[in-house]
Amino acid sequence: MELKTGKFKPGYLGQLMAYLRILDDHVKKPHENPTIGIVLCKEANKEYVEYIIQDYDKPMGVATYTNSSDMPERLRMALPDIEELKKLL
Repeated sequence: MELKTGKFKPGYLGQLMAYLRILDDHVKKPHENPTIGIVLCKEANKEYVEYIIQDYDKPMGVATYTNSSDMPERLRMALPDIEELKKLL
């Protein structure tokens, strides 16, 4: 998984492809399925990503995220606070 703090860039898929190749060739066991790669970006245009990703033959995808300050209040309130999370670790 690659975490990016900005908009999706096509070069992210090339970088991810290299990581997947290395993992599949040197880490993955023969009985395991191919490695799946995910680029997690702050923003991505779905149609653009789908157009760019179609030429890659490794299983990979692009997803977006929001941080808690971008969430609606009702969802933010449903999350545990940082102190609760620290106790779980």
